[in-house]
Amino acid sequence: MTSAVDDVHPPCPPPPVRAGVFPALGLYAAVGRGSFRRYATYRAATWSGAFTNTVFGFFIAYTYRALWEVRPHLGGYDLSAALTYVWLGQALLMPVAAMGGGIQDDLEARISNGDIAVDLYRPVDQQAWWLAGDLGRAGYHLLSRGVMPLLVGGLFFRLRMPAGGFAEAALTWCCFLVSVMFAVTVSFALRYMASLTGFWLLDARGVRQITLVLGMFFSGFLLPLTLFPSALAQVAQHLPWAGMVQIPEDVFLQRRTGSALLAGLGLQLGWIVVLLGAGQLVQRAAAAKVVVQGG
Repeated sequence: MTSAVDDVHPPCPPPPVRAGVFPALGLYAAVGRGSFRRYATYRAATWSGAFTNTVFGFFIAYTYRALWEVRPHLGGYDLSAALTYVWLGQALLMPVAAMGGGIQDDLEARISNGDIAVDLYRPVDQQAWWLAGDLGRAGYHLLSRGVMPLLVGGLFFRLRMPAGGFAEAALTWCCFLVSVMFAVTVSFALRYMASLTGFWLLDARGVRQITLVLGMFFSGFLLPLTLFPSALAQVAQHLPWAGMVQIPEDVFLQRRTGSALLAGLGLQLGWIVVLLGAGQLVQRAAAAKVVVQGG
């Protein structure tokens, strides 16, 4: 579910900065902080969105409980793990923008009204600029709309937290946060390329809806991918969308440990490299298509 925050355009990029790696990193860090503060301004939208996520969490959790009471250990999850999967999915919904949104609304609006031409003249990489902003948005949503549904779910259902000794649990939490950051980046890369189709189609909403349906189905948000027919499940678990929800969930539930954990994080990282690389190519093609009249 998206909020009214997504309809607000971000501020224009700042004046040119000195060349070099560290000034550039400082610039993108500032963009991320600005995006975090921007979304933190809309507290009413945050609370209403968190409430909506929590309500839907109850609907899905009771549906899962009824299903798992009939089919215990369905898909390799026991009831406690399945319920944790539900509430963790609600917590990740906005951070990974599983239903779209985030930078999409802003970028598509700037493409349609022509403001993107000004952005392309600025001495910043557009993909890195929007990624920094999306990471800031995701960080805020993780702390706000992510924590509340998980806490409420824990009050009414028996959820499974990372087990083991202190070191093992701490490692699981760290790997989970890394996996969530990778998940946001994978999601961003997919949404970014979908938005760039507006350079050719003038209206990217059709492509956006297709990517939304694919993302909801293949990310594991609606159902764990292990519940799919075996052949489809094998394919789905290696698609980029699996890195948005399924892999972070399995890391948290400690279904991925040792080599399986490294394989999951490696799959996310591999898709990040591929998708961001593809995004750069699409971005260059789009920039070459822009014609600025006058001036």
